[in-house]
Amino acid sequence: MTPEDKTVLLVEDEDNIALALEFLVSRQGYRLKRESTGKGAIARLATERPDLVILDVMLPEASGYEVCQFIRDNEDLRDTKILMISASGEMARRKGLALGADAFFVKPFDTRLLTKEMATLLGDGDAA
Repeated sequence: MTPEDKTVLLVEDEDNIALALEFLVSRQGYRLKRESTGKGAIARLATERPDLVILDVMLPEASGYEVCQFIRDNEDLRDTKILMISASGEMARRKGLALGADAFFVKPFDTRLLTKEMATLLGDGDAA
């Protein structure tokens, strides 16, 4: 499977952060879709199966924690990789990982490390 065959769902409500993440994802060759609310992400996930969800914790309408829980509780989505991001620190990281996130980054994050982690989660460890 090549990067072009993999889809990343970005769930981020801050446009400036979303633009930076969109650039990183597209630069790696992955297909990208974006939602800016938790409820929008849940609605999209009810019909689509991305390979990776990059998920902000603080979202309008439903939190990233709720979206993470939705993914982990849904048998069809259970294997979807989740990379959570937050401006909050250690407590948010612990909670996200406890709910089933595969990785967690605190904003501001090192884009090289985030790109590397994204590639690892998608099975493209040599990318970046």
